Parts: sequence; structure tokens; C-alpha cells
Amino acid sequence: MQLTVLLVALAALGVQGFMPSSSSRGSMRGSTIVMDGKTRDLRDRIKSIKQTRRITEAMRLVAAARVRRAQDAVLKSRPLIAQLQLVYKTVLEACNQEDIQLPILDVREVKKVSLVLVTGDRGLCGGYNSAVIKQATKRIETLKEQGIETQLVLVGRKGEQWFAKRPVNIAGRFVLGNVPQPSVGSELANFLVAQFLTGEIDAAEIIYTRFNNLISSDPTIRTLLPLSTTGIEDEQDEIFMMTTADGKMVMKPVEEEKEGVVTMPDYIFEDEPADILNTMLTLYFSATIMRCMQESVASELASRMTAMQSASNNAKKRTGILSQIYNRARQASVTAEILEISSGAAAVAEE
Repeated sequence: MQLTVLLVALAALGVQGFMPSSSSRGSMRGSTIVMDGKTRDLRDRIKSIKQTRRITEAMRLVAAARVRRAQDAVLKSRPLIAQLQLVYKTVLEACNQEDIQLPILDVREVKKVSLVLVTGDRGLCGGYNSAVIKQATKRIETLKEQGIETQLVLVGRKGEQWFAKRPVNIAGRFVLGNVPQPSVGSELANFLVAQFLTGEIDAAEIIYTRFNNLISSDPTIRTLLPLSTTGIEDEQDEIFMMTTADGKMVMKPVEEEKEGVVTMPDYIFEDEPADILNTMLTLYFSATIMRCMQESVASELASRMTAMQSASNNAKKRTGILSQIYNRARQASVTAEILEISSGAAAVAEE
């Protein structure tokens, strides 16, 4: 009796869709035999998450390629900085440091500070933009408590979007882009130096994100103006101490000073060393701003790569969970239909 009922149920199911004809297989493959709205919603949600995962994975790969290019840009700037440091040290030794009086070195009472904020142009990079903007907001509040007026010089669109709706003094806007351009760095440097020399500002600071490695970066405040004659000739004072290991940027270990006399190049000065020093300080100032912008771009790309990797992993995990729920719901729906058909077949057999 039970075998007869089961055979009748299987026959009925075969007519309904377990053995579809060749003409209806295409449409059945698209609908996946859903029995209620719940499984249909789950199926659509799984499909949407898979599409989102494809996008985040593509963005991760793009960010990974651009991080490598940003690293190369930092490496290519090192020879210039190294030569500047060497020449600067020589020129500084030829000068009487007590008699050096350059406008760019003028230290005066600080009444107004220009804050250069470097942010990204796009989002989807974790907490990169929010962290550096938070650091800038905190710095503005600190200076305000000290009675010091501030103005913002914004580099990057996210900083513009954030402070456009807030009561802050925005003195200038500059484009960052995917690859920082030396022309932008020189223009920004000339803008700040002009304001400093004319007395519009008494100091300048840059707020950027220092690149440590692919998973770590720190919002940092660095003083730009007035410049100091000390520290520039020391390589350990520079961001340029970063190097590579297995294709990744790491901090170069501090080397111990070797015993012996260091031979310095022998220069013949046609102009006054103080004039040469003034030109070198301006060039060094532009190079410093450019390097900070490169650091920020590398940090942004690394943050985006990490964020997209996490998003892809979460999408994969969520897809697996929803697939289990979908399969259980579909199995329960099919089982319910089998029971209904079996009950109907049993009722017909009893009659």
C-alpha cells in the first residue's frame, strides 16, 4: 500500500517538474523551481551579493596595482632628496649659522596658522579620509583654544566636501589626483611661501597620512613653515628612510655610524652660501610637500585595497550563509509538496 502511494507521488511530481521536457528546461533553469516568495527573495539576494563581490574584487586588484606605482614614485624621489641633503650639509658648514638671516627661517609670534589638509578624491577606502579629517578638526580646535586663527588649504575632494558645509576659512584648493604632480606641489609651496613672507600667516603645517606598510598608516602633522636649519641634513629625519622588502614598503633599520672620517665633496661657491642656502631651502620645501602628497596617495590606495579585501571576504561568507538558508528553505518547500501529494494520493487510494 505504501509503495503504491509513493509511486503515485513520484509520478505526479514527474508530471509537475522533476522531469521537464526539453522545451521547458531553459525557463525552469532560470527560475530554479522556487516554491514560495521566501526562496525567491533569498535567491535574488545571493545574486546581488555575488555581483557586489565581483566589483569589490576588481577594485582591490586596481588598488593593489596602483600601490605599486605609488611605491615606485616614492623610490624615484629619493636620489634628489639624498643629493639635496648632501649639498645642504656642505653649504651649511660653509656658512656662519649665527649670521644666517633668511625670511623663510623667520620665527615670529604665531597669530595665524595655515593648515594644509591632504585627503583622497574618492571613498571606499576604510577610515582613511575620516581619520585625517578628524585629526585636522582636532588641530583646529586646539589652536582655537590657544587663541590662534587658522585657515585651511585643501588638497583632495573629500576634504573639500567635508569642510564646504562648515564654518571654516578655506584659503585655497588644490587637486591631488591618482598621481601627485610636481607642478601642484610647486604651486602649493609657492602659495604658502608667499603668504608667509607677506605676513598673512605666521606658520604652516601639513596634515597628511604617513605610510607605514600595506596595513598600517598614521595621520600625521608636520610643520612646514618656518623652516629650520637643523634636521634637514639628517637622513633619519626624513620620510625617505623607507625602503622595500619583498615588494613591500618597510622602514629601513637605523644604521650605526661607521668609524672613520666621512669625506665631503669639495665645492667652489660662486655665489654667497647664504643665497645658495635660500634657494635650496625653497627647493627642499617643495620636495617635502610633494613627498607628503605621495605618502598620502600610497596610504589611500593601501587602505582601499584592505577595505575591498575585507568586503570581498564578507561577501563570500555571507553568500555561503544565505546559500545554506536557501537550500534548507527550498528543501522544506519540496518536502511539503511531496507530503501534500502523498496525502492526496493516499486519499484517492482509500476511496
